[in-house]
Amino acid sequence: MAAGRPRQFDYDQALDKAMHVFWEKGYEGASLPDLTEAMGINRPSMYAAFGNKEELFRKALQKYQTDATDMLKALLDAPTLRESLERFLLGSAESFTCKERPSGCLAVHGALVGGEECSEAQQAAKESRDVITRLLKERCDRALEDGDLPAGTNTAYLARFYTTILNGMSIQSTSGVSCDEMRAIAKHALDALPTTN
Repeated sequence: MAAGRPRQFDYDQALDKAMHVFWEKGYEGASLPDLTEAMGINRPSMYAAFGNKEELFRKALQKYQTDATDMLKALLDAPTLRESLERFLLGSAESFTCKERPSGCLAVHGALVGGEECSEAQQAAKESRDVITRLLKERCDRALEDGDLPAGTNTAYLARFYTTILNGMSIQSTSGVSCDEMRAIAKHALDALPTTN
């Protein structure tokens, strides 16, 4: 069997370009011409390397999630839960309003709209958002064990609350809300954190 032709493009760079298109336009809004133009490849090359549009979205989301999860783990490693959440929310405010990339979060914006034809992309984005909730819950559980939260605190609820704040900040950032306004929102959200004193 003859070997196929070698790729004439950088896979990771092309995936990064596709990720930015999905991030900016969402799954449904990103057309195949948008994607192939940004990636610098033709459709047959895209299909051969990445699969169809949905598979490309999943791969782009996986890349985004890997980068975001590494950052989140570092942010949540502060000595107290309050410090961890403060780093997380203020860091997200900075990230969501960064001028070097699309605003907000790919996992929030990537598949917010669309009908049944987008259901698998929406599910992939939901799974990505669920990773954030799981990591937040793990950090809240650790705080509960360390006595950093009052006994009986519902850590699942608390993690979902801060995920909801994060997702709302992501959506607001696409409407032009400034980083300073995001930081103020984050500080108000921190006031809802139960304390042991």
